[in-house]
Amino acid sequence: MGRYTGPKTKISRRFGEPLYGPDKTLERRNFPPGMHGGNRRRKLSEYGTQLKEKQKAKFIYGMREGQFRRFFEKARAMQGNTGDNLMRLCESRLDNVVFRMGLAPTRPAARQLVSHRHIEVNGKICNIPSYIVRPGETIAVRERDKDMRAVVDILETPRQAACAWVEFDKNTKSGTFARLPETEEIPETVDEQAIVEFYSR
Repeated sequence: MGRYTGPKTKISRRFGEPLYGPDKTLERRNFPPGMHGGNRRRKLSEYGTQLKEKQKAKFIYGMREGQFRRFFEKARAMQGNTGDNLMRLCESRLDNVVFRMGLAPTRPAARQLVSHRHIEVNGKICNIPSYIVRPGETIAVRERDKDMRAVVDILETPRQAACAWVEFDKNTKSGTFARLPETEEIPETVDEQAIVEFYSR
């Protein structure tokens, strides 16, 4: 199955939270989609809860099952807590770093910027959204694209403060992935331990 490209609100309603940013429809219809969504109150089993957290993380970071599983295996092979490692790897994806810098309003938009060759890593064009950015690497809008309307407009829009582990200069439209984030710093509400338990069954 490919990466999900359907209605974003439908996914947010399934999980009961705005996975893709502010969602006015979710505010009005905060119950699962479908004919019986408003009456569905079944308690999830342990397996169901673990599956839900895994699916949530996949949708948030825009990853397919095979790719997410490879990230998990890589996280398990690293030293330290597997759940923490997994979230740090997800946050290190190039499309996510571009999103965290405020160069795009959503991760799908950031993914498009990367795929269309508008982003450079250490001065070289990188069009691989899943590229793992290492601490200290510089991310910038390609020189000839710095006046691109989509980039100019998003930088003129009020936004949340940049994450502590990402440095960004609005004037040069470039920044640095300063360090790996601590798990408690990541604003996404994902139970990474449930994901570890799911893949460890």
